[in-house]
Amino acid sequence: MSADTAPRTTNTAAALGRPNAVTDGADDHRRGFRHGWVGRLVTHLCLIVGVVLSIFPFYWLLVMSTSSNAQIFGYPPSLWFSDHTMQNLATVFSSVDMLRALGNTVIVAGGTAVLVMLFDSLAAFAFAKYEFPFKRSLFTVMLATFLVPGSLSLVPSFVLMAHLGWIGGLQALIVPGAANAFGIFLLRQFATGSIPNEVIDSARVDGAGFFRTWWSIAVPMLRGGLAFLGIFTFITAWNDYVWPLIVLIDPKGQTLQVALASLSSVNATDLGSVMAGAVISVFPLIGVFIIGSRHFIANIAAGALKG
Repeated sequence: MSADTAPRTTNTAAALGRPNAVTDGADDHRRGFRHGWVGRLVTHLCLIVGVVLSIFPFYWLLVMSTSSNAQIFGYPPSLWFSDHTMQNLATVFSSVDMLRALGNTVIVAGGTAVLVMLFDSLAAFAFAKYEFPFKRSLFTVMLATFLVPGSLSLVPSFVLMAHLGWIGGLQALIVPGAANAFGIFLLRQFATGSIPNEVIDSARVDGAGFFRTWWSIAVPMLRGGLAFLGIFTFITAWNDYVWPLIVLIDPKGQTLQVALASLSSVNATDLGSVMAGAVISVFPLIGVFIIGSRHFIANIAAGALKG
């Protein structure tokens, strides 16, 4: 019957004065394909431009790390790598104890990230899934700390570290940053939306306490938020400059950013060496981001599929 229906429909359309009725569908299909192709082309061009603009500063950093001062300040600037890499690296390692500074920075950034994920997840889980006196008041006070500039706490923090005898030690960098309001707020939002109350109630019925419930239920369900918070905290602690400059009075205990700043002087600055040191400091961050982002993206994708 389908074979007879198509001609009959065509003849009917022609009889009604619409001879182009058969071709209208094909024209609409071609028009939609053309518009979809143009839209995809514009989207890909915008993405390519965005990627190029994002990557170019890092590429320019690499180019300058292989160049001398004369080549960097030359006109027109060269956009390709030069042959001054080994000289710049030799200047960096002769002027700064890079290995010691790199080790100090790994200890500070890694220790801070671990402590932040530990304490912030505990506090966030309690705020999200438990009731206790003054819960809302405490949470409001914690959020109010967002309004306080970090520079205002430098002097009180330094006085506290001096009383504890921690001036010059790496613990003066790790302990003050062991918890923060941003991480608690972030993980609380994750916990509120991703941890069902029924699961918590079941754990209570089975006799699990707060810490057992947090470790067995909250931590696995908060892996996406913990991955993001860990990456963010590690990068922030790695790039911190002002507080380490104030606290670390021993040159042997300096972190990487403070040590690299010593390559610059008032009278002269070897930008090639500074950029070479900056490249060395960037590579560990890229590795941490690659490792942590896999867990973060995987959990975000899993949450999207469940939703």
